Amino acid sequence: MSNVVDLPVITTLDIDPDRVLTKAVSQLERVMVIGVDKNGDEYFASSAADGGTCLWDLECVKMKLLRIADRD
Repeated sequence: MSNVVDLPVITTLDIDPDRVLTKAVSQLERVMVIGVDKNGDEYFASSAADGGTCLWDLECVKMKLLRIADRD
């Protein structure tokens, strides 16, 4: 049994990648995984075959991320 509670807040602390991925399972229509592996190399995988769709999703999320700073 775990005593860890997921809170719906923005944190400045890093979160374990496995925890983030587990939370996303079965919630998404399409998904991209972007990261850096243990060797320091970039990693990318997507469930969408179309690069344009991937880029559009990235830009939309980028805009949301940039707006977070504007709220403070």
